[in-house]
Amino acid sequence: MEKGQCEFHFNGFRRAGLRLMQMAVLALVVTIAMPATAADNRAVKLRVPPVYPEIAKRMRITGEVRLEVTVDPDGKVTDVKKLSGSSILEAAAEDAVRKWKFEPGPGTVIVEVSLNFAL
Repeated sequence: MEKGQCEFHFNGFRRAGLRLMQMAVLALVVTIAMPATAADNRAVKLRVPPVYPEIAKRMRITGEVRLEVTVDPDGKVTDVKKLSGSSILEAAAEDAVRKWKFEPGPGTVIVEVSLNFAL
């Protein structure tokens, strides 16, 4: 193999790695921007995205955190309880959802939401 061919082959791997990194970043942005699902018909007026915990990033922990959220008649979150998901991601998910605002409605409701964490 000539020197020029080796460099071209190596550059192909470098471009593939860069492309893979770009796709991973895009996947993270899309996942954070995706709306959480709600079991009740109360619409979310203000959605705060979770901050990915640094330790979870380093350990490459991903997944879905499902939460049970109590919403008062004014649309304020009054309580959050984890239903399933990683304990390391739980605090970030709960902190974010506590800042959410829902549409006002007739009484207190319990809404189930899911937040996806992906690298």
